[in-house]
Amino acid sequence: MSTTTLPLQNHSPAVVWADSQRASAFAAWLQRIAPAQDLRPDTLRPASADASFRRYLRIDTGAGTSRIVMDAPPDKENCRPFVQVQQLLQAAGLRVPEIFDWDEAQGFMLLSDVGTQTLIDILDEQQPQEAQAWYRHASDLLLPWQLSSRPDVLPAYDEALLRRELQLFPDWYIAQHRQYTLDDKQSATLAQAFDRIVAENLAAPSVFVHRDFMTRNLMVPTDPRTQPLAVLDFQDAVYGPITYDIASLLRDAFISWDEDFVIDITVRYWEKARKAGLVGSTSASGWGADFGEFYRAVEWMGLQRHLKVAGIFARLTLRDGKPKYLADAPRFIHYLRSTCSRYRELGPLLRLIDQIENIQPQVGYAYGRV
Repeated sequence: MSTTTLPLQNHSPAVVWADSQRASAFAAWLQRIAPAQDLRPDTLRPASADASFRRYLRIDTGAGTSRIVMDAPPDKENCRPFVQVQQLLQAAGLRVPEIFDWDEAQGFMLLSDVGTQTLIDILDEQQPQEAQAWYRHASDLLLPWQLSSRPDVLPAYDEALLRRELQLFPDWYIAQHRQYTLDDKQSATLAQAFDRIVAENLAAPSVFVHRDFMTRNLMVPTDPRTQPLAVLDFQDAVYGPITYDIASLLRDAFISWDEDFVIDITVRYWEKARKAGLVGSTSASGWGADFGEFYRAVEWMGLQRHLKVAGIFARLTLRDGKPKYLADAPRFIHYLRSTCSRYRELGPLLRLIDQIENIQPQVGYAYGRV
């Protein structure tokens, strides 16, 4: 397989293609759509890449604006879910990239450019007061998305999928990354914890779930006074627990906040969700009428996500050659240990994590466990 570099007439980084046939297919597609879309092929440049096999390129228009090109090899990425969820989010009133052209057979897509800064780019963990308004805004975006929910549209975030994701933790994080072999007692402890986590997760009512709703997937608008945050990376959306996206937002893979901050944003979201009839006594299920109940469920949902993502980050490093993700593994272990230390029934899981991480448990009195 040869490497092809598309020449540019400006000083932007070159766009490199590992497959010359794909480079030729892309050049033909771009040449076909450029006149109608007013594109300037000589301005094509890298924009970003994500944890999948997709990458994004930026290209200018003759009018002085820019567009985004998604490069998603069809043998590795299916773009149909992206198109479906884009339509659902747009119908719910959220700001998402507009689709101008899609070559489904080749896996090329032309999108509107919704910005160059992700929300995490402008946040500072030492300045929570400045972040608070952004988090309120972000959590408010969940409400119209969830209110538009209906069953049998997106894949179900059911027990089978929850368990399949949890299994990434022992398969990739424990066995492959930590090179740790569980004995029978430890395996039983993990299985019992997974049973309890899944049961807690499935008790929450189901809504549309973005599934990676976090600051790296929210784009800051050029003019925040007139535009909301834009939502990206939504192709893995499912129909599942209402607790998932708020847990994802506030227990972020790449940035952390004190619990006072997390509770403040969560309770504001819960109050609005309750008034909207998504949770609480006015909802169809009646679930989540008490904030303590709701917050517990968010924490237990976060457990599932953190176990899953720890496994995914190990897999990205060991299988896909993307080592930068595992640098954030300590953040996930901290999330896991903090939640486990709060609930007595998670004590065995906490001890197991400490054994895997070679952490010596603190000896003394513990307060606040429920």
